[in-house]
Amino acid sequence: MAEKLDFTIRAIEALPTPSEGRNEYKDARVPGLYLRVTNRGVKTFSCVGRAKGSSKVERVTLGKFPAVKPEQARTRALEIAGQQAGGVSPASSARERRGEMTVNDLYTEYLKHAKLRVRAAENIEIVHRIYIAPQFGNRRLSEVTGRDVAKWHQGLPELILRRRQEAADEREALKEQAREEIAARQAKRRHGPLPKPKASENLSTVKVTGHVTANRAMDQLRAMYNWAAKPVRAYFTGTNPASGHTRFAQKSRERFLLPNELAPFFKALTEEPNEAARDAILTKLLTGVRRENVHSMQWAELDLNSAEWHIPKTKNGTPQTVPLGPEVVVLLKEREQMAKEGCAFVFPAERKSKTGHIGNLKSVWARVLKASGLRNIRQHDLRRTLGSWQARTGASMVIIGKTLNHKHPGSTAVYARLDTDPVRDSVGRAVAAMYEAAGLKTPAEIIQMSPNRAASR
Repeated sequence: MAEKLDFTIRAIEALPTPSEGRNEYKDARVPGLYLRVTNRGVKTFSCVGRAKGSSKVERVTLGKFPAVKPEQARTRALEIAGQQAGGVSPASSARERRGEMTVNDLYTEYLKHAKLRVRAAENIEIVHRIYIAPQFGNRRLSEVTGRDVAKWHQGLPELILRRRQEAADEREALKEQAREEIAARQAKRRHGPLPKPKASENLSTVKVTGHVTANRAMDQLRAMYNWAAKPVRAYFTGTNPASGHTRFAQKSRERFLLPNELAPFFKALTEEPNEAARDAILTKLLTGVRRENVHSMQWAELDLNSAEWHIPKTKNGTPQTVPLGPEVVVLLKEREQMAKEGCAFVFPAERKSKTGHIGNLKSVWARVLKASGLRNIRQHDLRRTLGSWQARTGASMVIIGKTLNHKHPGSTAVYARLDTDPVRDSVGRAVAAMYEAAGLKTPAEIIQMSPNRAASR
């Protein structure tokens, strides 16, 4: 029978070490709290009891002294006693947690079964690998707490900016190494000037804070937990630790092409040698459709006689019928005449690629911006440009929402009842206004985007 002892730091430190086996002591204050002392001098707290309705007595290890102090052991023993009084077995819960999936396991299942678009899956992989996995990857789902997530989220901007600077330093070091190698070769041949470092031109004036990426990482963690908690899966049954947190304030982006910017933009776009990329960029501007859908546009989705584009699946997970203005129809008919036989894509990739269609167009976009002299314009701003010009020409918010395929709980039913004709008229007026502002079109006249094409026909 265990000897009773008032567990204090001084009393525990004074306990003798048995020559063999172990001695056990029972706390005089909290029932069920025990301390075992082995012949090696190891002193371990444990709680002994049984859950209500169970005949099995269980022992739960609380930790070793002095890492665990007597008062900490008492607090934990009382918590366990409360759980047992409610019929909960802490030992069984611990065994269940050991068999529970980790955050990395959840990520693997989520990526495999969540039916994500290719681009979304790529972005999720990057965020998880860089920001989520190092912090939570090896933890069981129930081991991640809301406090853990809050602390992690608050510290992410600093980490993001540091990684960004390290990447910039690494790029600069590689450039410097290349310059030195060229200089060494030229010195050996004894001719040619030394290479001069090229001044990098930054076309963006946006201040990077890391807040957007930090919010995205937390949103992704929350989405994975929500997916795991669905009854059909039930990988997780607790409270989502990534829910209810205050996100970093983000300044909503309102950039779009202004009237005085349209002429230089169209001029630079007309001079772009990559015709597929040029036409894809123009299609984004004239339809307001998202980049992924434009890049993957297929001839089978188009009905140029009816001037409609039937997108089978958009970002919202729903199909969309896009009414095409006369400018877009002319562009697509020109591309149809030049299309290679058997090619399914309207904008095929120049080189062999996984998708078969054009990719992110970063280099093309950089050339267009440099030639136009415009700054702080992103490809997604083309979509915003169409909506802005629709508003300028008197379109209602409902029409603009229908055009851009926005999904809002309070407006979805209204969008569903709209026909494509008012959308077509609104898009036509907006596109006509943009062309007239750029000097490319007079009322009731369509100007060809590429004079070379007309000459070739």
